Amino acid sequence: MTTALVLRARGLGDLLTAVPALRAIRRSGLRIALACPPELSEAAALTGAVDRLIPTYDREPIIWPGFADRDSDLPFTPELAINLHGPGPRSHQILRDLRPRRLWAYRTEDFPNGPVWDPAEHEVRRWCRLVDFYGLRSDPRDLALPTPLAASGTPGAVIIHPGASTKDRRWPPERFAEVAKAMAARGHPVVVTGTRRERPMGLLVATRAVLPPQVVLAGRTTLRELCALVAGAVLVVSADTGIAHLATAYGVASVTVFGPEPPSRWGPPPDQPRHQALRRGPEAADVSTEDVLAAVERALDRPQVKVME
Repeated sequence: MTTALVLRARGLGDLLTAVPALRAIRRSGLRIALACPPELSEAAALTGAVDRLIPTYDREPIIWPGFADRDSDLPFTPELAINLHGPGPRSHQILRDLRPRRLWAYRTEDFPNGPVWDPAEHEVRRWCRLVDFYGLRSDPRDLALPTPLAASGTPGAVIIHPGASTKDRRWPPERFAEVAKAMAARGHPVVVTGTRRERPMGLLVATRAVLPPQVVLAGRTTLRELCALVAGAVLVVSADTGIAHLATAYGVASVTVFGPEPPSRWGPPPDQPRHQALRRGPEAADVSTEDVLAAVERALDRPQVKVME
């Protein structure tokens, strides 16, 4: 069976938006060696499409096992390399350095054989369109993940996730606290998630919401445990970050605050009313607490979704 080296060396949300394309590649009969950060190994396994993981970080060279290990079951050079990472040319070159026999990628000046990159395209459709160009058949709706075998530690929780990778994507912690306090007042168990570095922010949110520090799970869950937590939740409230894509993958009601990227680039499918996407301006902070609380009502109770631009 031919092995395809697939580059997607970004974060959790990036991996989840590539799931439909990865599954189309796997259905075609190709084995997938996914080059991505090692901390995403559990999520990669849940996709059901990845045969092995090549630990790699953004913009770093890939150490191909066929080069380094004479006893590897992989060929000396990749038979096929697929760039699900970016428009090139740098990501193209990272793959070309491995001398693959074939390359699937978006068109650049020195690679004229691919489709044209559309900067306004939704991230899910972008990678589906790439693999479709090379003869595969993808389904952009194929985003669901199986529920992990581990049970949720807080079934029926409202998850508050205040972190995001950049300042302009972060919604103010005090507003997350107001939402958390409102959800707790409605009788929902509330937990605050995030990375270890985001734990101080999580504790701040809990303190302002008059919640005990035990509800702050930031830095205390594995990725698989976080998947189980989301799968068993009733609502996820977050900025535009990986956990919002987990909510989509598990069909859990969500409210996602966007800025600066619009929902049309990274948002949930617009035909799924359980997912509310809010954007008021170039920064997440342009969205008010009232906007989010109203969106919570729509996500939990109403059949129609409205994406605010």
